[in-house]
Amino acid sequence: MDLYEHQARQLFQDHGIPVPRAEVTRSPKEAREIARRLGGRAVVKAQVKTGGRGKAGGVRLVADPAAAELTARQMLGTAINGHRVRTLMLAEPVDIAEEFYVSYVLDRASGGFLAIACAQGGVDIEEVAAHHPQAVARIPVDRAEGVTSTKAGEIASAAGLPPRTADVLVRLWQVLVAEDALLVEVNPLVRTAQGHVLALDGKVTLDDNARFRQARWGDEDTEQRDPLETEAAARGLHYVKLDGEVGIIGNGAGLVMSTLDVVAGCGARPADFLDIGGGASAEVMADALSVVLADPAVRSVLVNVFGGITACDTVADGILAAVDRVRPTKPLVVRLDGNNAARGRAILDARAHPLVEQAATMDGAARRAAELAHTA
Repeated sequence: MDLYEHQARQLFQDHGIPVPRAEVTRSPKEAREIARRLGGRAVVKAQVKTGGRGKAGGVRLVADPAAAELTARQMLGTAINGHRVRTLMLAEPVDIAEEFYVSYVLDRASGGFLAIACAQGGVDIEEVAAHHPQAVARIPVDRAEGVTSTKAGEIASAAGLPPRTADVLVRLWQVLVAEDALLVEVNPLVRTAQGHVLALDGKVTLDDNARFRQARWGDEDTEQRDPLETEAAARGLHYVKLDGEVGIIGNGAGLVMSTLDVVAGCGARPADFLDIGGGASAEVMADALSVVLADPAVRSVLVNVFGGITACDTVADGILAAVDRVRPTKPLVVRLDGNNAARGRAILDARAHPLVEQAATMDGAARRAAELAHTA
């Protein structure tokens, strides 16, 4: 679960990382009062879970409380990269002398964590990483040892950060461990003209598997979530909405990811990631089809199942029962392989549903689903 900036800021503050004074609001009138409490000038920041806010006009410096109220009225209700702005944070401006980038992120390849730091922080950090990769330090962190003062000094030295940032690096690691995070990022971490080190912005991604330990944040908010993702979650499905025209249903994250790649290789765009897991009962398949077909962009659906614990004949029965319940108007391409695959294919052949056709291979199924999507 991604946190909003103001939530990440609260975590930083809880762990002793210096941050500017700030308050959160959903009211233009209250924005005026907050700006007054902050001394008049303020930075108005849209609270959305997406990058590029600054370039999209979601971060603005205002000169006085009246300007804060006007800016809040202009920002609230607008969209930034498809995310509706419903909350604002007003922060105290600081006199920046230097900007840095620091983060800890899960390194899935090694099973450990990676410290990433750069002496050139700010909105263009991606360009720095792309064009000057040598400027970005990537230091592995031993999970058992963690980030000690010595390790923090090593990270700061490798990235060319001032020695005084080492304390923040230690505390940022404490945030990651204590809060069950997969990512903690500060961009920018700044040195002010007065010599103070402050975290001006923050991003934190928590491990969904540890939600029972992080109840303070509640469930993932639905205001910023795609409605189909919210519906799928309520049905217990692992669904991610994508920008494409071929709906994807599969069993197992690895198989679904491979299916997305193959569909893309056939010149079509996947419309979703949907993993039904080990079960393919009629109810599960009906829920999956309902969610996928509720996306108006979907023009065809590819069901790619490898029978294991759940045999393919059971999957075939589930598909046909689901089709009867959902009554789709878009074509389905089904590829069955594995346990009882021949029996499952025979069940589908016997029914001969006009909107359901089969393919023997994943490549063939992807090609056919792409063709149907392009001709629909």
